[in-house]
Amino acid sequence: MLKRLSPFILPTLVYLCLAVTSPAALGKTYDLLYKATIDPASGMAAVEIQLNGQSIPKQLALNLGSGRYSEVTSDHLVELSKDKAIWRPEGSSSSLSYKFAINNRKGSGSYDSRITDDWAILRSDKLIPSMSVTGKGHSKAELQLELPEGWSSALPYPETGENHYRLKDSGRRFVRPKGWMIVGRIGARQDIITGVDTKIAGPLGEDIHRQDTLAFLNWNLPEIKKVFPKFPNYLLVVTAGDPMWRGGLSGTRSLFMHADRPLISGNRTSSMIHELVHVATGIRGDKQSDWIVEGLAEFYSLEILRRSGGISQRRYEEAMDKLADWGKEAPSLLVKRSSGPVTARAVGVMRALDQEIRQASGGKASIDDVARGLAEKRGEVTLERFNALAEAAAGRPVEALTTDKLRDESP
Repeated sequence: MLKRLSPFILPTLVYLCLAVTSPAALGKTYDLLYKATIDPASGMAAVEIQLNGQSIPKQLALNLGSGRYSEVTSDHLVELSKDKAIWRPEGSSSSLSYKFAINNRKGSGSYDSRITDDWAILRSDKLIPSMSVTGKGHSKAELQLELPEGWSSALPYPETGENHYRLKDSGRRFVRPKGWMIVGRIGARQDIITGVDTKIAGPLGEDIHRQDTLAFLNWNLPEIKKVFPKFPNYLLVVTAGDPMWRGGLSGTRSLFMHADRPLISGNRTSSMIHELVHVATGIRGDKQSDWIVEGLAEFYSLEILRRSGGISQRRYEEAMDKLADWGKEAPSLLVKRSSGPVTARAVGVMRALDQEIRQASGGKASIDDVARGLAEKRGEVTLERFNALAEAAAGRPVEALTTDKLRDESP
């Protein structure tokens, strides 16, 4: 028989629950403000990191290994080496500043970070370097951008004021911005798609199909969310033409896609969906598992289109057959980097694994369960972890991931 709680006991229980889960119970909070002034004339961003509160970190080690940071100074002790800055704040407030070179050219001659007189596209997690932080407090982090007159901004975060963003990163005590960003004279299209605040942004005056891309996502993002129900609540797609890198690059809650890339390629795969799967899973391979990361993304670039009706079953089968033929050029999947025929062969393994899991489970499980498991934990993926998730879904060992399926036998 159920007993009703005393009206005096219930408020006490509620209070105790809130006390246990509140940030104060997990450690005192402090204010963390990143201020970045973008200067097209110099091609630089002047960045200041401000800490305020009674529980600010005791030490922050900034990774300067990219060589894009200069003029590092602080109002408190900072030790500089070639690849690192050790910052030791004191008291209840401290700040550190530096300059960041925005332009970054890849070996092909194209850019993955670029500033012009009218706009800039870059990764916010490059603008603010990775840090190792010593301290017990929890940050309340914000980013303030100072931009030339007439410029605006887009980031995959809620905007609390003009070019002012509130930063969140679940589970991390010290929060820094992550993902792609675009500032300048830009145009954007925005919609809420199956609960995801989605924005397509690119420089004004370029041949960018913002509305087409938004329609494509309205069509396919719901199917992606069925596989990955914890897909981020914010999604920013940044796009531009030459001389930006002619492909797609995923980031946290965001991706970059060159304006000339088709939404569906001639071989019926989709670079857009491929990168969205990277956004959803957040995984990276070890020295022999990049084929899992890339193969899964390429497999779903076809599978999601088939499920959404973007391509017919016949076209899907034809595309899979062509990838299987291309994959024969790859003698092994167990290589450091997966591309071209290696990724094509990996798609065949993913398809075989999906069919095996469905058959073994009587249709109750599929490769979707494996992909969701990877996305739950994120981070580095290994063959052992992938195999364990596959066996759990199938309810038995799987043949699709045996060594002879992953590489050719030596002659």
